[in-house]
Amino acid sequence: MVSVPRLVIAAPASGSGKTTVATGLMAAFAGRGLAVSPHKVGPDYIDPGYHALATGRPGRNLDAYMCGPDLIAPLFTHGAGGCDLAVVEGVMGLYDGASGQGELASTAQVSKLLRAPVVLVVDASSQSRSVAALVHGFASWDPEVRIGGVILNKVASDRHEALLREALDESGLPVLGVLRRAPQVATPSRHLGLVPVAERQADALDAVRAMGERVREGCDLDALLALARSAPALSDEAWEPQAYPREGSRPVVAVAGGAAFTFAYAEHAELLTAAGAEVAVFDPLHDEKLPSGTAGLVIGGGFPEVYGPELSANEPLRRAVTELALSGAPVAAECAGLLYLARELDERPMCGVLDASARMSERLTLGYRQAVAVADSVLAAAGTRLRGHEFHRTVLEPGAGTTPAWGLLQPERRVEGFVQGGVHASYLHTHWAAEPGVARRFVERCRG
Repeated sequence: MVSVPRLVIAAPASGSGKTTVATGLMAAFAGRGLAVSPHKVGPDYIDPGYHALATGRPGRNLDAYMCGPDLIAPLFTHGAGGCDLAVVEGVMGLYDGASGQGELASTAQVSKLLRAPVVLVVDASSQSRSVAALVHGFASWDPEVRIGGVILNKVASDRHEALLREALDESGLPVLGVLRRAPQVATPSRHLGLVPVAERQADALDAVRAMGERVREGCDLDALLALARSAPALSDEAWEPQAYPREGSRPVVAVAGGAAFTFAYAEHAELLTAAGAEVAVFDPLHDEKLPSGTAGLVIGGGFPEVYGPELSANEPLRRAVTELALSGAPVAAECAGLLYLARELDERPMCGVLDASARMSERLTLGYRQAVAVADSVLAAAGTRLRGHEFHRTVLEPGAGTTPAWGLLQPERRVEGFVQGGVHASYLHTHWAAEPGVARRFVERCRG
């Protein structure tokens, strides 16, 4: 049995202030000297970066679609081990999940799997007594979801606050915080959401401090901590990446990082390490060589389209990546990595490993996918089924090579990506904790 005090921060809809409240709570409790474990429902890579700034611990995702419901509590317990408190930021509206699949991957489902109380963040800017009806509806919709209180956001005045509190007195749910209308905390956005922390470290620190201060001033932290401590113990055994010790040297797996490649799940590096690799992070914007002894390369997601001139200008590294790929060494590239391996991105030369051209598009491609491996590759045997997520505003032509990486089964049937020598490149983001064999297979191929 593992007992970790925990809260899920949810809202009726996107744009209500979940990120501000969740990140602010993390910062406020960390400022009290508590060890706070940060989590995010869904596949989002960007919010966890702000969570990590607030807590000093890796932000971790809890995605019931990609990893399956059975892994949610074990992954949570793994991340929250030894902490005084865990704060879980929800996704979209409380009951919104994977399209057409009921509650799957919703904040509500995750709260039930974690047996965690929910704090509902309500944008109260255009209502008074109606807030009680809204809160009552959310609290009664699913009796298994335990809403333990409300934080009112964008409250206009003392009079407005009094009207809201009077209405909520009838709901039986306590008001655990009131945040007044204020200038937006400086968290700039662009085509895929918030600008990642790695691109604005100093400004992001200031933003997180501002969120923490707002929450400290407007929320009852003692009441919120008491609510978190009311969560029952979890009986689920913590997930751990299974170690596969082998005699001899550990192959070096170079992992792209820096401002252009910020999308990564913490568990991936842990799985690679457990499988026997030495993980070496490098920055394609600045490093002109791959880490010494690189035997395999992982290039995850991010924003190469924003840093196209800088990536293209780093010709020595592009040549090193190309030479490694052409040697047959294992290379795993997701989304941004796919674009970096292409011949060009927005007419700027990239690595040229793949005979494909990429460009920015006005169309957002977003959603969960079911996929099957079309052929044997460094990541999976042919026929392996995984669930993943697409999230990009770029177009690659052609979208698939002679040997595609994946056959996508839903929501539409198509092939995409490239399997070429030791290269596996695709738009699809996957979570390797759902299939630990991916990391083991990759590291074994690195051993040769």
